[in-house]
Amino acid sequence: MQLPEHWNRDRGGPLKGIRVVELTKVWAGPYAGKMLAHLGAEVIKIESMSNLDEMRAYGGVDINSAPYFLSINQEILSVQVNMKTDEGLDLVKRMIGEADILIDNIRPGAMERSGLDYENLKKIKPDLIQCSIKMWGTDGPLGYQTGYAPCFAALSGLTALVGHEGETPKGMNIRYGDSTAGACAALACIAALHHRESTGEGQFIDLSAVETMTSLVGDSLFAWSVTGDVPESDGNFHPEMCPHGAYPCQGTDWASIAVANEEEWQALCKVLEAPALATDPRFVSLSDRLANRHALDAEIGALTRSHDAGYLAEKLRNAGVPAFKSMSSIDLCTDGFLWAREAYRMVTDNKAGTRPIIGPSWRMEPDPPVVERGAPLLGEHNAYVYRELLGLQEDEMDDLIARKVID
Repeated sequence: MQLPEHWNRDRGGPLKGIRVVELTKVWAGPYAGKMLAHLGAEVIKIESMSNLDEMRAYGGVDINSAPYFLSINQEILSVQVNMKTDEGLDLVKRMIGEADILIDNIRPGAMERSGLDYENLKKIKPDLIQCSIKMWGTDGPLGYQTGYAPCFAALSGLTALVGHEGETPKGMNIRYGDSTAGACAALACIAALHHRESTGEGQFIDLSAVETMTSLVGDSLFAWSVTGDVPESDGNFHPEMCPHGAYPCQGTDWASIAVANEEEWQALCKVLEAPALATDPRFVSLSDRLANRHALDAEIGALTRSHDAGYLAEKLRNAGVPAFKSMSSIDLCTDGFLWAREAYRMVTDNKAGTRPIIGPSWRMEPDPPVVERGAPLLGEHNAYVYRELLGLQEDEMDDLIARKVID
């Protein structure tokens, strides 16, 4: 069985030499693995044909070409193993024994039932770092519950704060809870690596996705105890800036404008060629504008509607007013600045060819990690993991495949 073409290439990066094993599905866990891979770690995803990551099925008809899976799993290695067999579990434990970090976000209780809890795994790898991502964490009265990103946002209090004033809270269409929990998990793993470097000890990281999202609510979490008012969704309202919002422009475009002081207010009125607005008694001072902000938003919206959003925002910035076109997905994909910054990278998949991805949001010198390989085929790196890492002979592998232990 031939080894993958570039399984052992030197990718560089600050996490070069760190090996991560993933028992993850969907988004939060894989996102954590992707972040570590984008820092140079070798990340091995354990999966099987009989227990696929759901993302391999979303949005496509081919498990190796599903767009959601392709978007999250760059620079990840894939190894197949049937964890419902004793031999499969033994192979997983051997893989973990060769790893520095284990990340899991599977159903609460599943790791323990499989003998993959931290206390057992420490006997195999005493300095192992294990990061377990669960909705409510791994213990406590709600530790048995499982959920997806919309649950994280709703239970954390974030959904109740997102929406227009006076309307039912809308929440967010993007799965913000998954990527946020995944990013925090990656950060915690890096901190645990530092702890291990200092003490020689591994750590168990118990990460609650709900608590992660609650940490983003900020001052709203304590507002009632301080002010006596329960925070509600209030659109783009800002207590110290007005106008402050998104205003309609030509077509379906919008421009985001934020005015922080009187100089900026006067400049906005000048660019919009609206001298009467600058002297309107309803809007003379910040306190007046805040008191009449709905009327002000309507006036500004009527003035911006005939403008090209990008050109208007540029004119406002040149005049000293913070403004930018509210970017759509298409705008972002074609943005020259983001391409010049290498926010997008070109990667190569076995089946999809060369395509762009959203790369790491950081730049580091010297020795930045190479990010050029797309998502793996299911089991693409079986030979590397079983032959090179675990030392199995080819006939042993063939036997495991025939008996669907490697599934």
